[in-house]
Amino acid sequence: MELKTPLYETHLSIKGKMVPFAGYLMPVQYEHGILAEHKAVREQCGLFDVSHMGEIVCSGKDALLNINYLLSNDFTEMEAGSCRYSPMCNEQGGVVDDLIVYKLNDETYFIVVNASNKDKDYAWMKAHQQGKVEFKDLSGDIAQLALQGPKAEAILSRLCTELPDKYYSFKANVDVGGLKALVSRTGYTGEDGFEIYLANKDAAALWEMLMQEGQADGLLPCGLGARDTLRLEAAMPLYGHEMNDEITPLETNLKFAVKLNKAAFIGKEALLAQTVKRTRVGLKVIGRGIVREAMPVYKEDQKIGVTTSGTMSPTLNAAIAMALIDKEYKEMGTKVEVEVRGRRVEAEIVRLPFYKK
Repeated sequence: MELKTPLYETHLSIKGKMVPFAGYLMPVQYEHGILAEHKAVREQCGLFDVSHMGEIVCSGKDALLNINYLLSNDFTEMEAGSCRYSPMCNEQGGVVDDLIVYKLNDETYFIVVNASNKDKDYAWMKAHQQGKVEFKDLSGDIAQLALQGPKAEAILSRLCTELPDKYYSFKANVDVGGLKALVSRTGYTGEDGFEIYLANKDAAALWEMLMQEGQADGLLPCGLGARDTLRLEAAMPLYGHEMNDEITPLETNLKFAVKLNKAAFIGKEALLAQTVKRTRVGLKVIGRGIVREAMPVYKEDQKIGVTTSGTMSPTLNAAIAMALIDKEYKEMGTKVEVEVRGRRVEAEIVRLPFYKK
């Protein structure tokens, strides 16, 4: 049976269309529809419930040692109040999950993981912990709201005077409309915006306050549908699509978050030994048809890869996709074909991201 976020009743009250996702009942869209929600985030602002995401705290004298061993990025010089993205690899170099780490202090790290992986991630961290450290799963206690779009700062600043000013930074224990929260300048849309973490009991009150404050600015509630089209336009990878237990971060263009010159971490030896033969690319569809995930990609009669995500881009008004293909075909402008329901559709390899503000 699916779980419900603290905002479940709120979604029903504003005609959210609820669907099962990652073990939760989540809104895929509201009455305005996905296109209107997508446009709102690109031009004004959108509010998302992302309380299905997982939150794990790593604390103790050896917290940094554990973070650096578990994750491929390097957290040694990280400052308190900053966030850092990283894959978490298995011994073969595949990705267990990709996540964001928030440094609260030298001995405390707040880790945000994907909803579908939170139990797996927590078990993985506990199984590989070393020294004086504790991992605590707070997923059931914390709600997360994402306020995204060009007007996000203007709206949130009317409720909070202590906003983080840099991308991938945060402020903890701040007052947002009289409620205590952690506010980070992060997101999954390709726009400026904030992610707000607070107690479950306060989530509905904050949602109502934000919607009221943003009404004059065109703020719309947004569901999973718009979240996916927005992140795809911004070429942000999604676990289970652009990466998984068998796709390494080097293959999916996440080399910036893999520090092979740091001390030992899980998967380092496999990544050092890997000869990368495939890579993630962007596809713009030239022919007629919408490309989705898991569709074969061809160069003439040779299968060269498979699509990982695809949609009709509301911003570009064109069908787009990301694909994992043989490296030799990655050059911009290369013409390929995607097999869509038994027929070949022409596409062209283009630069990622598809959209950048």
